[in-house]
Amino acid sequence: MAISFEGRIFQINMSHGGVPKLPIAEAKVGTLGIQGDYHNDQETHGGPDRALCLYTVEQIQRLRTEGHPIEPGWAGENITLAGIAQQSLTPGTRLSLGDEVEIEITSYTTPCKAIKDSFSDGDFTRISQKLHPGESRVYARVLRTGRIAAGQTVRVLHPAASKEE
Repeated sequence: MAISFEGRIFQINMSHGGVPKLPIAEAKVGTLGIQGDYHNDQETHGGPDRALCLYTVEQIQRLRTEGHPIEPGWAGENITLAGIAQQSLTPGTRLSLGDEVEIEITSYTTPCKAIKDSFSDGDFTRISQKLHPGESRVYARVLRTGRIAAGQTVRVLHPAASKEE
């Protein structure tokens, strides 16, 4: 597989339901996501095609400069990435997380009112793909399970290269 660029896992986040998701040092990733992570709303969150939610620390920092009190994990993401442009996380893109896990971005997330406290005006649509393209969190399916840890390398793979192998 051809590698286009890489970053790292800034933070792994989980909760027993709801937000914020809190940091953990390492995790086991199965086909349904981070082992031990749960969702209050199982109709719109979770499942094989929404196993993981990803966001970047750079996007969180940009939102903070706008005056929003957001922190990693507060928008409900399971994995906060560093060094990878949020705009590059598009459906069909594959990523390797550490040495074991491989995922594929499946869709942009629809923000919900549960994350309103992360925004100074409560306007959680600030990270809506429809209103602010390239600034949305993304969902991913797990293609290869395994363990991940904060600080590990994340490689963004070309979708076309992945399909050729």
